[in-house]
Amino acid sequence: MIKNHIQTAPAFPKLRMRRNRADPWCRRLIAENNITIDDLIWPIFVQDSDVDREEIPSLTGVNRLSINSLLNDVAEAVELGIPMVAIFPVIGKSLKTEEAEEALNPENIVCRSVRALKKEYPDLGIMCDVALDPFTSHGHDGLVKNGYVTNDETLEVLCKQALVQAKAGCDIIAPSDMMDGRVGIIRQSLEKENFQNVRILSYAVKYASALYGPFRDALGSNLNLAAGDKKTYQMDPANSDEALREAALDISEGADMLMVKPGVFYLDILRLIKDQFAMPTFAYQVSGEYAMIKFAERQDWAQKNQLMLESLKSYKRAGADGILTYAAIEIARIIKSHKAI
Repeated sequence: MIKNHIQTAPAFPKLRMRRNRADPWCRRLIAENNITIDDLIWPIFVQDSDVDREEIPSLTGVNRLSINSLLNDVAEAVELGIPMVAIFPVIGKSLKTEEAEEALNPENIVCRSVRALKKEYPDLGIMCDVALDPFTSHGHDGLVKNGYVTNDETLEVLCKQALVQAKAGCDIIAPSDMMDGRVGIIRQSLEKENFQNVRILSYAVKYASALYGPFRDALGSNLNLAAGDKKTYQMDPANSDEALREAALDISEGADMLMVKPGVFYLDILRLIKDQFAMPTFAYQVSGEYAMIKFAERQDWAQKNQLMLESLKSYKRAGADGILTYAAIEIARIIKSHKAI
């Protein structure tokens, strides 16, 4: 259809493509994709510490927060209208073990943060990752036996972790571990415990990317990653057909929403998933992407916020219904101020 339209379109000068780009109001009027505050999900790092706020050097403008600081900072997110936050825990070394027992503690930093947020901001959506890497001494997303990250043994722990989070008040359980079968077994567990309305946002397509470094730095899991890398469970960046199979399996197991991670290097995958399944589909502007953009701004290689906005628009153009970004607050401020985006 597009090809035929182009063939029959009038030629220059009857048709001047720049005509509709001449004025800001017209560009706004005919924009095919726009970022709104409703598209934004804010990932937040929380820590159990006497320090209220601790800067993360590899993530400009991002901090590890105490629960008190979390509540203060989320107040602005709620005022701006950001619909959901995602909680990521920073765990002390003394609590990290091979079996990730702290992940199942109903008084861990994740559960206490969720309860505090729900009490203060009951209408705010809260998402929690289901994965063991913040809690393990070896830094992997699952249990390690004989140097290999096990699958079925890990599933049992992930189910318990998901239930602990749901009981704390989490609205969206987000399995990011990439174990086979985890969506189905978590869905069964949630149904059995009468958490029918707790949604599952599956990290259906999560690649073994080099873009996760600053995130692991923030959690402290990069310093103790043992037993090799994560390539036995996260996807090979060379593959795209495999992404369709992963997503199809998670949908069949009961996923309510899908995630593609990372974002900007995988826009082709995002488009494939959205076109194939027509499911609510999210993208994660991961820490490495965010850090690169911030570095470019600091070097005056990019105008402040413009590269960030361009990146987020690329996700929308590729089909994302929502975007996790550490820039959620600053982007929401821009949108709220009615500045041209």
